[in-house]
Amino acid sequence: MRWLAAPAAAPRLPEAEIGRRYPRLQVFIGIFLGYAGFYLIRNNISLIAPLLLDEGTITTVGIGIIGNAVLLAYGFSKFFSATISDRSNARYFLPVGLALSAVANLVVAFVPAVSASVALFATVMFLNGWVQGMGWPPCGRVLVHWFSTNERGWKTAIWNTAHNVGGMGVGALAALGLAITGDSWQSAFWVPALGALVVAVIAFVLVRDRPEAVGLPPIEEYRNDPPKVETDLGELQESSYWRIIVKHVLLNPTMVFLALANVFIYSLRYGVLSWAPTYLADHHGMSLAQGIAGFSLFELAGIFGTLACGWVSDRVFHGNRSWTGITFMVGVGVFLVAYWLAPVGTPYWLLMVFLFFIGAFIYGPVMLIGLQALDMSARHVAGTAAGFTGLFGYVFGATLASTGVGWVVHEFGWGATYGLLTISVVLTIVLLLCVLPREKRLMAHHRSLSAERSEEPRV
Repeated sequence: MRWLAAPAAAPRLPEAEIGRRYPRLQVFIGIFLGYAGFYLIRNNISLIAPLLLDEGTITTVGIGIIGNAVLLAYGFSKFFSATISDRSNARYFLPVGLALSAVANLVVAFVPAVSASVALFATVMFLNGWVQGMGWPPCGRVLVHWFSTNERGWKTAIWNTAHNVGGMGVGALAALGLAITGDSWQSAFWVPALGALVVAVIAFVLVRDRPEAVGLPPIEEYRNDPPKVETDLGELQESSYWRIIVKHVLLNPTMVFLALANVFIYSLRYGVLSWAPTYLADHHGMSLAQGIAGFSLFELAGIFGTLACGWVSDRVFHGNRSWTGITFMVGVGVFLVAYWLAPVGTPYWLLMVFLFFIGAFIYGPVMLIGLQALDMSARHVAGTAAGFTGLFGYVFGATLASTGVGWVVHEFGWGATYGLLTISVVLTIVLLLCVLPREKRLMAHHRSLSAERSEEPRV
């Protein structure tokens, strides 16, 4: 497995070649397409659930079990894969994870015994969810090593829209497969899987692990933009990696606050999104088609909101992610309360406006939490820190949004549900306020180092 390990630094290229051979756009396209590829094959059972139900081999309960298997595996893997990714070659790690996920989907499509048993189907999809967790960490590693602090918000925001691109791509490929095969549900697995294998090859060709591995200077030196947190090279040599993780991630109050904030952010994201068709139909008497349109509009708004959040983070708040997140969470709160308190009979278009702006504002903080974890941790544990926040978001937040919201609606109604979601907004803001002092200190240190470097004579 030596080929998977992080490569050693290569001899430095001549100064005249560094600017010409710094392949930042190439690497960015590689992780963008690579991450979009994971969404082609993440959890395709939701696309063909009606066909499985018509066959009578799997019930709605079985479909729920299979879907949750992916969710749980992905949440845990996002953390544990990150601990490996931080010490691995991103050029290999991402394509290998994508290829393994494609294989899992091909097994579902071409091994009849898998779909004949809920337990076996869920097991294969659990494995699929686990290797899916190999997608985000290497992308985080690449973003840290190829893009410096004062540009990373905007670049991460653009990259983060890859999941929207992948989400649209899986629908197109699944529809193509069903059209070709005459509604054979297996095609919704194997056609996107073949597409993902092609993407894996493209990602391998384009991605590079870090500048030093190809003879280039670190991004902080290249752009004269020091990191917020400096890497202690001596610690890497003297301590075991797990001791470093415990110190910098598990016992780091900042990372704990961010992880807890992610629980509430994911509860809000999926609590509103997943239940939008049901809420609009049950409370406002809308049709299923109108509810699904609201669902799609929420996701579409996420693209604009994510890009706006990245730009505001870098240009308005000058890299202060906490103030950016707080600002966007206030926006979530305003439109969430408007959506909740809108009386029966409110025009459909106005409800769609509320949903659009909830989606636009919530996807910014979804992106920012991972970015803050990258920004506020040393480079050698950056992916692990981001994976730690993702673990909390998916395993706890998404679970609260599905099972938790369903139980509250059943027992206490929609009013109590949206009251709790509004409290989640407040708690998220409180947790980000707890992170703010630490971020201000790191930013002050960053400005000081930048000033010192700008005064140094160029060699």
